[in-house]
Amino acid sequence: MRRHQVIQSVAIRSTGEAMTSKLRQQQQETGTLEKFPVFPPRDDMQNSLHLYRPSLLEALAEYLGNHDTTIVLGEVPVRWTPSQTRGHRIPDLLVAFNVNQAQAIEQNGYSIRDLGKPPDFVLEVASVNTANNDIGDKRSDYANFGIPEYWRFDPTGGRRYDAPMAGDRLVNGAYQPIEIIEIEPQHLHGHSDVLSLDLCWNHGNLRWYDPVTGQHLMTLAEERQARIAEEEARAAAEGRAEAEREARAAAEARIRQLEEELRNRRES
Repeated sequence: MRRHQVIQSVAIRSTGEAMTSKLRQQQQETGTLEKFPVFPPRDDMQNSLHLYRPSLLEALAEYLGNHDTTIVLGEVPVRWTPSQTRGHRIPDLLVAFNVNQAQAIEQNGYSIRDLGKPPDFVLEVASVNTANNDIGDKRSDYANFGIPEYWRFDPTGGRRYDAPMAGDRLVNGAYQPIEIIEIEPQHLHGHSDVLSLDLCWNHGNLRWYDPVTGQHLMTLAEERQARIAEEEARAAAEGRAEAEREARAAAEARIRQLEEELRNRRES
């Protein structure tokens, strides 16, 4: 697998750094980790339809590699510390490099203080219930957290957000829009420096596109279809090889028969 070139995240803001050095020291002394509360599940199907069913998280995780130190997870709460009573966010997709994934799983969330840095990338999928918040307060909070890239995907083509797909890159503490290019009708691309991939809005579907290989990252269904096609091609090739061996053996047997008949005629 191609080694992913990690883009360094921006430094955590001074407000977060000053927040709980005392709590961190207490955790180190006791050897315990604060845990996030359990949040109720989402009450819509957007993530299931557009992230989980097409296995986009698995495809991205496989591409990025380094599974112990790279987090690719959905619906993970994010805030400065687990004990914060307000100010948490739960992005539909979160990516973070050079962090302890096992610790995030143990804490049931992403603590910027405990993991030492903000996530590198977050993405939201538009739903009826969250769309206004995604383009409003949530965008401001992700910038305040210091998250380098924030992306939004609207499967409806812009009826819930103001565009089918949009991305923001953190520049001097504020988000600046990432250019989105229309490759062809119903097919948009925007490049993520963090992931070294293009995000695609393709006829209402979210896809990852590798500009180096010129190919989309395959979903599990596509991998299965490719594997089936490969197995069928191998079986067909083996069948042709077996038929050729049988034909060659039959030809050799016929030659031996003719040679034997010729010898018998000469001897008689």
